Amino acid sequence: MNLLANVLSAINNAEARGKKECLIYPSSKFVASVLRVMQKNAYIGEFEIIDDGRGGKFRIQLMGRINKCGIIKPRIGVGYRELLKYESKYLPSKDLGILIVSTPKGVMTSKEALEQKTGGVLIAYVY
Repeated sequence: MNLLANVLSAINNAEARGKKECLIYPSSKFVASVLRVMQKNAYIGEFEIIDDGRGGKFRIQLMGRINKCGIIKPRIGVGYRELLKYESKYLPSKDLGILIVSTPKGVMTSKEALEQKTGGVLIAYVY
């Protein structure tokens, strides 16, 4: 059971059906940080964490900008010099989409990791 895979799959399905909002449970801090990266890059709108005492829920506002999103399994550890190679592998075009990377400095896009010259573990892709 992979929580991040379930979240991205639910977002994918809701976007395909044209929904404006998606409710996902349970919640976690790691998934919240991935959603913040997606929000910062304008793939999703606002999201809120609803604490119901049982594990929490996410209410995510969808903007209709996601064509596909998914996790990268198995998780691949990369140096910052290798990020461009994996961008061409997982993204359909050079400037279309983002790779989400978990680094020692936090969860960020591959472009931010290149600017900060830090490597990490590939988590997900969104385009």
